[in-house]
Amino acid sequence: MVSVSNQTALTDVPFEEEVILSVEGVSKKFCRDLKRSLLYGVQDIATELIGLRKPNKDLRPREFWALNNLSFHLRRGEALGLVGKNGSGKSTLLRVISGLIRPDTGSVTVKGRLAPLIALGAGFNPVLSGRENIYANMSILGLTSQEIRDRFDEVVEFAEIEDAIDAPVHSYSSGMAARLGFACAIHTEPDILLIDEVLAVGDLKFRGKCYRRLAQLRDRGVSFILVSHSSNSILSKCESAVYLSKGELKMVGDAASVTRKYENDLFLEGSSTIVSQLELPKKSIQDSSGLDVNAVFFRDEQGDPISPPISGQPTKLCISCTVHRDIKDINLGLTFRERAGEGDKILVLSTLHDKTPLQLVQGKNEIQVELPHLGLRPSAYMMDAHLYEGNYILLDSVLAFEFVVEGQGSMSQCLFYQPRAWTTVHQP
Repeated sequence: MVSVSNQTALTDVPFEEEVILSVEGVSKKFCRDLKRSLLYGVQDIATELIGLRKPNKDLRPREFWALNNLSFHLRRGEALGLVGKNGSGKSTLLRVISGLIRPDTGSVTVKGRLAPLIALGAGFNPVLSGRENIYANMSILGLTSQEIRDRFDEVVEFAEIEDAIDAPVHSYSSGMAARLGFACAIHTEPDILLIDEVLAVGDLKFRGKCYRRLAQLRDRGVSFILVSHSSNSILSKCESAVYLSKGELKMVGDAASVTRKYENDLFLEGSSTIVSQLELPKKSIQDSSGLDVNAVFFRDEQGDPISPPISGQPTKLCISCTVHRDIKDINLGLTFRERAGEGDKILVLSTLHDKTPLQLVQGKNEIQVELPHLGLRPSAYMMDAHLYEGNYILLDSVLAFEFVVEGQGSMSQCLFYQPRAWTTVHQP
């Protein structure tokens, strides 16, 4: 069965248990070749017109599954997050749910009115005025002319474009068009809102206004599907979440568990081979500057080597080295970067900055950086280490030492681990 249906009749099912959106076995395929795509489109339209088109689970040459056999439900008043990397099928799924494109297999059943906030203002005619676009846009979303007239002033007031309402939309800034698109959608009194990263537009004040209105709609039983690359947005606004990867349904469940799985796959991708310890080959006397780093690893509070270290736990970062002469003024600089990030420094530690130079004696030495609480959140990291004699004489370096930090409990909303203690004080 291939269908997208809209059922407007409401039932007597309890508020929090009523299923308002049902996605059952939905699949959608696309073609990577433009000419073939046009040919397949003509073939599909022709077979559908003569009534011969049937669900086809086989891929034709150059086709791929953008969505593959997805099933989940949305209940009235529920906020569901949709997470996944770019290209995972999130926007395609929203377009299938909103009826903009048809699935190749499966069915989507919607109960009530649906308002897609997929691209705010994308459906506006730039030649028409804001006033005319309000009527056109809200009528497409299912309102009658009288209903639009009754809500017109509220839409304009919310969008904050009173002075430009009769100007053509092509004269609007992108923020003005976005505000008008959002105002039109929320004033249709929808049962379901589809929100695809559109709340990242506009100034901070207007975004706060949007979130307050969304909270009011939630209190009235409106359901949301929110697409966001920000785990914090998903966790703060959604009780449940769906995780997509390459069109496949990876996980459905509570928002904390799903975002934790998504972040682990995203930030720890390819880290299964990282052992969080490094052994370096021995240098010859000719290549040595008087200090040679032998290994980099971690120890726990008891002094035992650990791999990987745990976020929030007492940890010692250890650098084992061989020193060929006594050196009284050693400075160590450490620079940490997130492996999946853009190379920005997230932590810099230096004995020079702390005014605590080290003294090493000839032979084997181990430099220990004691961290009472490892503040790095669960992720994969790279660290550069440089050892100097004094301020300028470089003795040895370790570049791009890779290690993984794991966590106990949920740190999905954190940038770092914060030591804390909870207490209460009675005040007479």
